[in-house]
Amino acid sequence: MNIEKILKRKYILASKSARRIKLLEQIGLNFKSVDSNFDELELSYHNPVKLVLHNSENKAGIVAKKFSNEIVIGADTIVVLKKKILNKPANLKEAALYLRELSGNVHTVYTGICVIDTGQNKKITGVEKTQVHFREIPKNEINYYVKTYKPLDKAGAYGIQDDFGCLFIDKIAGDYYNVVGLPLVNLYNILKRL
Repeated sequence: MNIEKILKRKYILASKSARRIKLLEQIGLNFKSVDSNFDELELSYHNPVKLVLHNSENKAGIVAKKFSNEIVIGADTIVVLKKKILNKPANLKEAALYLRELSGNVHTVYTGICVIDTGQNKKITGVEKTQVHFREIPKNEINYYVKTYKPLDKAGAYGIQDDFGCLFIDKIAGDYYNVVGLPLVNLYNILKRL
């Protein structure tokens, strides 16, 4: 399928995430955002690939039932450190704890994607994995970040984009946009297959 056809199709993002909305706007998709209201599984120890696929498929599936000729995009992102899943922190104390655990370590960000073409009743899923290397973060920087940015809406309690959290990262191996919350190349390759 050519790029013009991909961009002209009608898409539904099964999320109200400001970061995901911005990323889809960045690549020029014709979409609207609809919250799935799905309660994500948030387990500390679980197979990360199965978890992000479960959550993304449920988000997309719930929203797809409301539409008949659109393409629905669902996604779920988690942070995994030494087999432990760091979900969105429950409070600022837990956010600071997550950042202390991530400090000086390498963690993996997984995003599951589920795309459903409601007109053709076709579903394609995918998973992206990116390694993120954190530098040693002093306690005063963690406290400043948590107090100032209140990262309660972010898996792992940090954002790689548009705030102070980017300064925690030494390097990444993999897709930057995956760490933001939506691996765009992986998504684009799925859209080309529909």
